[in-house]
Amino acid sequence: METYRSQIILACVLAYFVICVFVGLWAMRRTHSSRDFFMAGRTLGFIVTAVAVFSSTMSGFGFVGGPGLVYQMGMSSLWIVLTASIGYCLSFYLLAKPLREMAIAQDSVSLPDVVAARYQSSFAGLLTAVAILLGVMGYLAAQIIAMATVLKSLLLSIDVDLPLEVCAGFSTALLVFYCVTGGIIASVYTDLVQGFIMMIAAVLVFLAAINAVDGGISGMSQTLAEDDPAAISPWGTVGVFGCLSWYFVFALGAAGQPHVITKLMMTKRSDTAQMTLPVSLVGYMVTALLWIGIGLAMRAVVLEGVYPQLKSPDAAAPEFLQHYTHPILAGTVFAGLFAAIMSTADAFLNIGAAAVVHDIPRGLGLKTSPERELSLARIATVLIAVVATVFGLYSGELVALLGATGWGIFAAALVPAVAIGFNWKRATAGAACAAIISSLVVNFTLKAFSIPLHLDTGAIALMVSLTLFLAISLCSKPKQESASA
Repeated sequence: METYRSQIILACVLAYFVICVFVGLWAMRRTHSSRDFFMAGRTLGFIVTAVAVFSSTMSGFGFVGGPGLVYQMGMSSLWIVLTASIGYCLSFYLLAKPLREMAIAQDSVSLPDVVAARYQSSFAGLLTAVAILLGVMGYLAAQIIAMATVLKSLLLSIDVDLPLEVCAGFSTALLVFYCVTGGIIASVYTDLVQGFIMMIAAVLVFLAAINAVDGGISGMSQTLAEDDPAAISPWGTVGVFGCLSWYFVFALGAAGQPHVITKLMMTKRSDTAQMTLPVSLVGYMVTALLWIGIGLAMRAVVLEGVYPQLKSPDAAAPEFLQHYTHPILAGTVFAGLFAAIMSTADAFLNIGAAAVVHDIPRGLGLKTSPERELSLARIATVLIAVVATVFGLYSGELVALLGATGWGIFAAALVPAVAIGFNWKRATAGAACAAIISSLVVNFTLKAFSIPLHLDTGAIALMVSLTLFLAISLCSKPKQESASA
């Protein structure tokens, strides 16, 4: 690759890193308490909320992991993209109003706070916090490894070959600084800027992907079909059952993603969901063009012998951007990628820190002052980031599969207790606790086995937890005073 291209791309990325430092310092001046750190003071307008929702959903999972899945499995991951319409609608319809109103009524600063209030059970809140913390590790690991993968690829373009571990260490350090200084305020306002940038850039990159292969989309399809007809079929190489299990867990599971639904607790007003939803949905679908376009194009050029075999499917996005797009566009997208990754990682570090210093201690009957919580949250942020980095480096999973693990944990644990429980007066604390415990047991137990038909473990765990939640609720009596939506 020409030297000038590398220099332009790196200049854009370095400029973004400098901006991150200033955003973090600016946000720190607006962060005076744990409420500001975790909830942004509940001052977000609908545009900021809408863009933050779809940006945190795409992130490194979609921008790096998505093209990697298409490169390796063909059209299978399209079933994840297609869930957005159902997933967002369910999340907003079920939770936008009741979640925020209950959070205000109970003066809650986190999702486990609201769960504990809804069921009048500190144990339910404690289990919610544990589930969130475990899910954070998988999803946060995906963000850190995505960032390290992109950084390693960029450095290789100027003949600097650093181990992935070193790139991950640098990425973690930058993330920690960004989150510790700014909390959730830094995340949502970075989301706002990069969300609009990535919508425009995704369209331009998709056009570049079409032009990268002779014959455009039809040429890509023909090349992939000649190598493996299954790759270009509606089910890809994963097959019908695997794709449908993805569709199930990502469509229904969207209403259980804490990094998404907690943003609904941060808005100024609860009646803005009807304006927030279409913006989030359109933003997600437009940026998903990058997911599909890069994955198909890179697979096609590799099969045609135009480009060498990738060392890892996760390298599809950075390699394509460096070699098949204009350097200014590539630099802008790389900066946007880092922005998406960092803001989402910030959100996960934020809810993970809340679980450690606020929710778990409260579930155990321990309380600390808001000022002390803020200090402890910053310490917890560092520890969580380090653990997630180690997990991501040595798990051996692709970025998207790490993200899918976190998504499945969140979905199976929180959809019954939160999405259904906040809208059904019959739901009981015992049912919520049983659903969360069973979801974690099933998720982690199945990880030790090879599941037939490529079924997603999160989908299986979600079916089990839903069944138990409904059955136990119907067979037991709810508390008469239990808060309800």
